[in-house]
Amino acid sequence: MSIEKILAISGKPGLYALKLQTRTGFVAESLTDGKKVTVGLRSNVSLLSEISVYTYDGEVRLAEVFKAIAEKEDNGAAISHKEDNATLESYFREVLPEFDEDRVYASDIKKILNWYNMLQAKGLVNKDEEISTEEAEAPAEEEAKTEK
Repeated sequence: MSIEKILAISGKPGLYALKLQTRTGFVAESLTDGKKVTVGLRSNVSLLSEISVYTYDGEVRLAEVFKAIAEKEDNGAAISHKEDNATLESYFREVLPEFDEDRVYASDIKKILNWYNMLQAKGLVNKDEEISTEEAEAPAEEEAKTEK
């Protein structure tokens, strides 16, 4: 999956592509309208490649969930994130049967489906693409080394 440089910025709608880093933060481009925004270091930002979904057996990376949705929908769009909670939970159970409903809320499922549909519209999600876990783990290892 090519979501290594896709960001979710707290307080800002939609998803953003990381363009470049600056001394005081970074510049990101909105996937919905293409506008560039400057984000400071104090902003709460999440890389999609670092997000996981709780299951009974542990955690599943978001990229794997996106791939499962793409397989179910044959690379098409998922159901709308605006459906009622029962519909969303039953759909998500088809995609990820072992998700932990005590720790994965309806709001999380809405976010995941909304993000999937945004990425799918841009061609960034594909059921045939390999999921690279090494690339996602490498930055975390580098950060751990620099903190020592």
